[in-house]
Amino acid sequence: MYAVIVAGGKQYRVQEGMTLKLEKIEVEVGKSVKFDQVLMVADGEKISIGEPVVKGAKVTAEVLSQGRHKKVKIMKFKRRKHSMKQMGHRQWFTEVKITGIKG
Repeated sequence: MYAVIVAGGKQYRVQEGMTLKLEKIEVEVGKSVKFDQVLMVADGEKISIGEPVVKGAKVTAEVLSQGRHKKVKIMKFKRRKHSMKQMGHRQWFTEVKITGIKG
């Protein structure tokens, strides 16, 4: 059984027991999170597709950790102008483990 959920403006295909890193969610480590925006639920041959979301479907997950990704380097360079600017960015994430899919 798997589902497609929306979290942080992105879509994820999830299965029970799967861990993934999402955009930061303000929830303490060890707490449970429910995702109500479920776009699709598939259980073998039975597939439910929402318009836009599946009614009554929920995905529950447990928060494992909060952290930051590796640094992404941003470089702006203008040739022949002796101009270069270098910056970096580290995006916050929440790591969750999918504990249940209810369709």
